[in-house]
Amino acid sequence: MSRVLIVGAGLTGSLCACLLRRELQSKVHIVVWDKSRGAGGRMSTSRSPDPSSHPADLGAQYISATPAYAQSHQRYHTPEHTTPNYHHTPEHVTVNHNTPEHITRNYHHCTRRGASWEVKRKVGESETFDAVVLTMPVPQILQLEGDVGPLLSVQQKQQLDGVAYSSRFALALFFPPDAVFSFPWGARYVSESDCIRYIAVDPRKCRSDPAGRGPSMVVHTSVPFGVEHLEEDKEEVKPVILQELYKLLPDLPQPISIKCHKWRYSQVLTTVPDCPGHMTVLNQPPLVCGGDAFTHSNFDGCVESALSLLGALKSSL
Repeated sequence: MSRVLIVGAGLTGSLCACLLRRELQSKVHIVVWDKSRGAGGRMSTSRSPDPSSHPADLGAQYISATPAYAQSHQRYHTPEHTTPNYHHTPEHVTVNHNTPEHITRNYHHCTRRGASWEVKRKVGESETFDAVVLTMPVPQILQLEGDVGPLLSVQQKQQLDGVAYSSRFALALFFPPDAVFSFPWGARYVSESDCIRYIAVDPRKCRSDPAGRGPSMVVHTSVPFGVEHLEEDKEEVKPVILQELYKLLPDLPQPISIKCHKWRYSQVLTTVPDCPGHMTVLNQPPLVCGGDAFTHSNFDGCVESALSLLGALKSSL
């Protein structure tokens, strides 16, 4: 049985793990590492500390599909596929999470050891794998210690250096069950603010019944605002966003809880040239990179990359 490590439990890594499990079944043991506490990456859902409030989608604003993708990726747009769940196959898929205090810029060390890879987190023992798949943002790939950087060709390094991301802050506001909003919409884009670009009321946006729970609201800042404040602490930026929000919605009730998140790598602005789907750094033992930076920055871009990674791994394992 081949041991495969997937670094990054976002959409590309999650779908790649599910596809590998289905295609190769008992031939592989899949381990997924992610620096967050749960899977989802930039499609993460945040829950209120108070269970009386509805969860909030702090990541992707929505999923859209062109007619061609709606047909070719139909199986992945159904609800049971858009949220991969590893607990259905515990004997072959293991998910390991780093607690927040373990997150650093270079939190993985990847070294070739003959026909395998020795991979080590900042905290914990090293582990050996037959193949490694890197699906985190490209800047984090380039920061890895060990043999990844030296194995990249000059062309590959130039291509990865050219990848660019937008940055923004996201705010989740959780309200009590008796909260009432004076506006009728579920989501809107904001053009009259330099700070805020998007506001959504999650129960309305999802057309879901909160079942006695209070509503939640998600606020995304503009990219210029995100870039301007990128190196500031998110708790210092939070009151600036709140002040602007109450200018836009002066009748907004007071929330019972607020969470601010900094998306340093929000959306891919410049991808790897020609959108290959994945990049093979080494054929044996396999070391491949994937993610929307190798296709295009949306749901279907991640699906395309996961399918591309599957093809590369099936021919190598």
